[in-house]
Amino acid sequence: MPGVNELVIIFLIIFLLFGAKQMPKIARAFGKARKEFENPSKDKDEEEKPGGNSI
Repeated sequence: MPGVNELVIIFLIIFLLFGAKQMPKIARAFGKARKEFENPSKDKDEEEKPGGNSI
């Protein structure tokens, strides 16, 4: 995960390229993509844990 300094630089570059009007749309898209990326990995971790269903 990038640190605070890296995030600031990334957002400044995005701001310069796309302008202030597009920033909220880009931030929402980034948040949704990050959430979608994290959800499957959490599900996979839960499936790999040993459960009480031993035969």
